[in-house]
Amino acid sequence: MKLARIIMSLVLTMVLSTAMGTGIEMAVGLNATAVAGTLFGGSIMLGAAKVFMPNGLLFDVSINTAYAGEVLAKLLVRATTGNQLVEGGHIRVEPNVNHKFYIPRLKTGKMLQKRKEMPESSDSKGDFNLDDKALEPKEFMAYTEFNPRSFERFWRPYQPKGELVFRELPTHVQNTLLAELAKVVDFELGGHFINGEYAATGDDKLFNGILKRITDDTDVIKVDSGTVEPITVQNVVGKLTAVYALIPKALRGKKHLKFFMSVEDADLYDDALSKRQYKGSNYTDKNPERFKSIQIVPLADWPKDVIVCTIASMDLDTNFWAGVAHVNDTEAIKIDRVTNAGEKYFFKMLMKADTNIAFGEEVVLYDAR
Repeated sequence: MKLARIIMSLVLTMVLSTAMGTGIEMAVGLNATAVAGTLFGGSIMLGAAKVFMPNGLLFDVSINTAYAGEVLAKLLVRATTGNQLVEGGHIRVEPNVNHKFYIPRLKTGKMLQKRKEMPESSDSKGDFNLDDKALEPKEFMAYTEFNPRSFERFWRPYQPKGELVFRELPTHVQNTLLAELAKVVDFELGGHFINGEYAATGDDKLFNGILKRITDDTDVIKVDSGTVEPITVQNVVGKLTAVYALIPKALRGKKHLKFFMSVEDADLYDDALSKRQYKGSNYTDKNPERFKSIQIVPLADWPKDVIVCTIASMDLDTNFWAGVAHVNDTEAIKIDRVTNAGEKYFFKMLMKADTNIAFGEEVVLYDAR
């Protein structure tokens, strides 16, 4: 049956080539036999290429493929949300900040006064200052090498022949494979969101984290350095009290006011409460993570002997901000062979990130590092 179709195609090709050759001879004067022969030969070559090279390539080519849209967005979200600040809802993340994002800051003074029938410019009271802080994401990348056989069960049913060609997989399969890769790739963004410091060189100097922004801000309220010392089970309550005493009165009743401290210091606070007779929980229970009705947030990446109290949420009134983005849609994610002769593949993702605080005067810092 297949041979009959090939013979029929050759006959039809010969008839069409002869007819087209005659038409061209009448139109421009070229030899009809030469034109028909050229068209027929070209048709034979194209037909053979489709039969023997169904992929349309004369040889196997390794291409650095780019992925955008849904696949890129899902992986970027996974990379960004893999840290406690974001997962706990303690920081507002602005996506797609490719260049700069301005955090709006509005400050006003006292404006109320007695009613006047004809107010003049001299009656104006209060300052109305609008300024901003910026998120300027820095470029960095995640890179790892892997053997596709480790993830074969995810892509093999959709590409049953040959080796892994990622670009030929359906979008939902690409998402699944990238999600599994993300479990292997340690993006480490959680630690950098807190402790990051930017420098032109150094793989651990990617961008400035929240604590760097706080310590550099001259408006931040700091506990007197003369009373700062390492936190112990004996003094942890006193240190929290010192921080609480410096919280501006206007903030004390705010919904999202929180204490941030290390897991070690939070454990010391829990031990201190348990040792108090008739007030703390017994040794089989954990005490509530609160101090004077304010939530305590212990973070694994938070350094010991540092306490910060401020407004922190995912809303616009938060003091913690982050901006993230992929570098661009054409080069953000690449998956390809490490070498032509090898079996290992590489995964590379280019990203941008930065953090900042909105109001330094709404942050209280205890730092005994």
